[in-house]
Amino acid sequence: MKKIKSMLLGTVILLAALATANAAETIKIGLLAPLTGFAAADGASVKNSVDLAVEKVNQAGGLLGKKIELVVYDDRADAKEAVALAQKLLQQDKIVGLVAGSYSMPTRAIAPLFQDEEIPLVAAYAIHPDVTKAGNFNYRNGFLGAVEGRAAAYAAVKLLKGKRIALLTSDNDFGRTLAEGFNEYIAKFAKGKAEVVSTQTYPMSEKDFKPYLSKIKEVNPDVIFASGYYFQTGPVLKQARELGIKARIIGEEGADSPKTLEIAGDAANGFVIVTNLNRDDKRQFVQEFLKSYENRFKIQPDMVGASAYDAFMIICDGIKRAGSTDGKAMRDAIAATKDYNGLTGVIRGFKNGEVVKEVQVQQVKDGRFRYFGVITDKNLITP
Repeated sequence: MKKIKSMLLGTVILLAALATANAAETIKIGLLAPLTGFAAADGASVKNSVDLAVEKVNQAGGLLGKKIELVVYDDRADAKEAVALAQKLLQQDKIVGLVAGSYSMPTRAIAPLFQDEEIPLVAAYAIHPDVTKAGNFNYRNGFLGAVEGRAAAYAAVKLLKGKRIALLTSDNDFGRTLAEGFNEYIAKFAKGKAEVVSTQTYPMSEKDFKPYLSKIKEVNPDVIFASGYYFQTGPVLKQARELGIKARIIGEEGADSPKTLEIAGDAANGFVIVTNLNRDDKRQFVQEFLKSYENRFKIQPDMVGASAYDAFMIICDGIKRAGSTDGKAMRDAIAATKDYNGLTGVIRGFKNGEVVKEVQVQQVKDGRFRYFGVITDKNLITP
């Protein structure tokens, strides 16, 4: 019996040693994304895009002589779910960095955890300021909400020549932050040239936007800033045209999805967004990504996926330049990022964790987002 127990103990120790050795052969990077629930289309885009990034890095030999292992969990865009999964990634999976591929509420909830554990987190597209305020292990590749809101106002006034503007925004962190940035621009840069003639908010669950749009129609604006996710903005576009509203409509990255075009149909033509993915970017690797994504997944790529791809690559670039997976060394390397060529533009650097790069303006033509303009003014794009 003692001999059997000794053999069993030896087997357990051997298996544990093998597991440790196997784990040491890979570098684990985590990914949280809403793979199910109301934001599943965004989650699929994130997962698909990061999978392509992992393949690219591993095919090139990996990092520090090791392959990258992606550890993926579905947070359902829910803050409580995200916190539990983040703790699992940190304590059980022992990841060295996280691609935060979800919305603002779950991302801002987990940011303090990564700060405490000194593990770098790069938010792909969550816009709330609390994400980076959690500390210097937290970075954002997407735009801060205030930056994106200012850019939307610039596009509404300068590019669409709007003088009377109506705001219709989602009543959550996302919508409120964007509206603050929009109003900031109007007050500072467009005073006397443009005015907000109507401001309305709607709940996340809203599906019937005609009561809001009817009020907007009464004040007869020439531009409507309709901020929301694809499942909100798509119906807004469609219902606005059904009501006979002729005003130009501008949105933001939440509507940067092929699902917006699918939902809105012909009503999406002429719709303008501020975002960070230029489909007409002339850089070869950007066009290769756009084509390979569509060929493989049979759907147009979007800002959400491209931003997550960049977030993953920023972490990998940090590991490479640090020559280590030590959290502090990675943090310092990411903080020192300068003129990095991402899918979503050239990242000039990070300011207090916030990305500094140009804002892209896209317009829907023939069922696709196309180049409409670019915002380079440092007063607007600098966090």
